[in-house]
Amino acid sequence: MSDAHTLPAQPRDRAGKGTARAARRSGMVPAVVYGGKKTPTMILIEERVLKKQAARAAFFGTVYEIKVEGGGTEKVLPRDLQLDPITDIPVHADFLRVTGASRVAVAVPVTFINEEAAPGLKQGGVLNVVRHEVELSCRADAIPDSIEADLTGKEINDSLHISEVTLPDGVEPTITDRDFTIATIAAPSVVKEEAAEEQADASGEAATEEAAEDKKAED
Repeated sequence: MSDAHTLPAQPRDRAGKGTARAARRSGMVPAVVYGGKKTPTMILIEERVLKKQAARAAFFGTVYEIKVEGGGTEKVLPRDLQLDPITDIPVHADFLRVTGASRVAVAVPVTFINEEAAPGLKQGGVLNVVRHEVELSCRADAIPDSIEADLTGKEINDSLHISEVTLPDGVEPTITDRDFTIATIAAPSVVKEEAAEEQADASGEAATEEAAEDKKAED
């Protein structure tokens, strides 16, 4: 599960576009901490620090401890990160207050295991990943780093569903009305290409034979 990471922050006294622009010019990113039946707290996080953390695959599934300069510490979960459309630099972030007992919905990466035990892949099939991440409901202090999808025994045209994945205790998918697909084993494109080539060859041979018959009739 994800352990708490630390994000140092500074208090932000005022909201507004002018204040936010000034903060960004000084290398800081405006952010807000909300939830937990408390008043939202406005903060500033150093751009390079936030950018480094946001580059992590598990950013939105990681519990952070935000330590506000001259203030206290709060455990939070990233909920939104706005990026500049041109530079991709963070321009604003939202964090949700959490406790160990808080249940949250987070997107967790899927790791595929035992590919060597999948007959379909051995035969040249292709793993077609439908969901690289699955949204799960779990306690904030028990967020899995990833979930494992076992491909053992999977043949070409087989599907792997969420019901086949063993989830940790207390963790469940947020989609509960259907057994959704995580991945399939697709037929290898080379087989399709060979079939197309064989069909083309057969058509060519038929055309040649037909032309020869027509010439013979003319003679």
